Amino acid sequence: MNVFWKHLAVSFFALFALCNVSNAQHVVAPTLAAKSWILLESSSGQFLASEKPDEQLEPASLTKLMTAYLTFSALRQKTLALEQAVPVSEKAWRTGGSKMFIRVGRLVPVEDLIKGMIVQSGNDACVALAEAIAGSEEAFAVLMNREAARLGMKQTRFKNATGLPDAEHLTTARDLAALASALMRDFPEEYARYYSLKEFRYNNITQPNRNRLLWLDPSVDGMKTGFTDAAGYCLISSAKRGERRLLSIVLGAASDQARASESLKLLNWGFQFFDAVKLYPAGQAASEFKVWKGAQNKVPAGFAHDFILAVPKANGDKLQAELSSRQPLIAPVQKGQVIGTLRLTLEGKPYGEYPVTALEDVGRGNWFYRLIDTIRLWFA
Repeated sequence: MNVFWKHLAVSFFALFALCNVSNAQHVVAPTLAAKSWILLESSSGQFLASEKPDEQLEPASLTKLMTAYLTFSALRQKTLALEQAVPVSEKAWRTGGSKMFIRVGRLVPVEDLIKGMIVQSGNDACVALAEAIAGSEEAFAVLMNREAARLGMKQTRFKNATGLPDAEHLTTARDLAALASALMRDFPEEYARYYSLKEFRYNNITQPNRNRLLWLDPSVDGMKTGFTDAAGYCLISSAKRGERRLLSIVLGAASDQARASESLKLLNWGFQFFDAVKLYPAGQAASEFKVWKGAQNKVPAGFAHDFILAVPKANGDKLQAELSSRQPLIAPVQKGQVIGTLRLTLEGKPYGEYPVTALEDVGRGNWFYRLIDTIRLWFA
């Protein structure tokens, strides 16, 4: 992973860590029949409402978001190819739970396995992909936990690629929000290509996507369902209406119908009671920050993507912003590096803090300028 994507991932982790969970100051959150849930504005990572977001629960097939994330990473790194034929092991074939019905000894294209994993929630497809990427499902689980740590998923532990029950296989709604957001952010083309598919046919068996919202609401274009007896019925869903995208995580509902209806209730609430305010366009400098010991003495600061914030209806003109730099900011500075903080208030009350990143690289200055700035810093 290159430096830009590293900084971008760290930036978004910081965003999740700093967001004010009680941002909806003038809006009463809905009551949901679920163990744990979160609704957030995707652009800013702003939590609009939540219930027990840090309670550790079994994620069931929501696990497959991490399996997909690592699969897309392998494709980008060219250690895997869509047309690559993957041999089906006996372990993959025998894996229980939901299946895409691959057969032991057969060769299956990676793209079919991806569709089987995402649309059909095939546990057999997940194991086949895990073995193709890491050699074994156990080795793949190591990669899953390493990636979870990098994404800031502090309360997550993966034991397998499928989400099949394991007492130590746990996560939280907050961590799943970070994972789902990272997948949409880092792999937008793959997200658009696979997660809105309503059905997939393999081995003469057509299976529908288990995400009912794909049929109930045309603004919904993903993401993933999950169910085990221990986890209950779970659904991560994303909807885009106009410029706004909302992401909901609902864990531990009582039925398939309930996870869909509760998720739709949450999404509709977010769109109905909040306005979208674009504070900063993508790539536009919100400010310039002082740089020490650099080839330039200033760096433009802003956001890599359109920064859209949700504000309670008719309150957009009451929002105030303050940008502050992390000083001393010493060169080299790399594009995408977090270099400051945006602090927001609404009617004088805190409304969230968000990381601001460098929009350009600033290299090290020559020895003379570095020496001068070293002396200046002594007295700063």
